Amino acid sequence: MGQKKITDDLHALLSVLPPPAAKAVVDADDSDNLLEVILDLGRLPTARFMDREVVLNQVEVAHEDIDYVVERIGEFDADNRAGLERTLHRISAIRNRRGYIVGLTCRVGRAVYGTPISSRI
Repeated sequence: MGQKKITDDLHALLSVLPPPAAKAVVDADDSDNLLEVILDLGRLPTARFMDREVVLNQVEVAHEDIDYVVERIGEFDADNRAGLERTLHRISAIRNRRGYIVGLTCRVGRAVYGTPISSRI
């Protein structure tokens, strides 16, 4: 069986996060198990890993943090999702009743190479 290679272009996702959150993700030193980063207005920024959640900063997410990310990514579709160009990362927005973005879920996208497409029984 061939060896699997996993690519995630995590640096691209980290580059759109507010610097304190991006640094905290790097400091957690578990990027292979990172699933998503949650930035919800008025809550502590959180990273979800396969086996745990980590608070990234003891300062609640502010409008400026959300604006920082939104300014660095592509347009949101009608379903409130955006992607980072040439990556598999997806960012979902939560909007309030007035249409303002009050939360972001930044999901890590990964490509796995070297896996069989189909198997024989």
